Amino acid sequence: MNSALIIAAAMSGTASLLHIAIIFGGASWYRFFGAGERFARATERGQVWQHVVTLGIAAVLALWALYGLSGAGVIRPLPLLPWVLLGISAVYLVRGAVLLPLFLFARSKITPFWIWSSLICLSFAIAHIIGLVQVWQRIG
Repeated sequence: MNSALIIAAAMSGTASLLHIAIIFGGASWYRFFGAGERFARATERGQVWQHVVTLGIAAVLALWALYGLSGAGVIRPLPLLPWVLLGISAVYLVRGAVLLPLFLFARSKITPFWIWSSLICLSFAIAHIIGLVQVWQRIG
């Protein structure tokens, strides 16, 4: 079993559960976690589209957690395992790295949400990349 991918899976799984908690937490949780005023106001108006979007993100993150566990050898190999793990790593890396162009070209757009979420995504990317490098020969 690969510790780095187990940690990466736990990170994605935790993020998935957090997204579900945000739905139940309501408008104040959407605001606190940086989803934006549009999501918070939609919640206050009793709309559901923002919950569907958030639930979709939670589902993707849960699937990514399963792929991490699969790569770690905890569960059976899932389809296209090395390539999906590579894609997950890339998405987390790109999302984390978005802070750099913001810093260079749009400093006024940088908020605490962008800083914290970028650092979190970079840590997720690092865990995935370390684990993927360690298991590539076995799963590739």
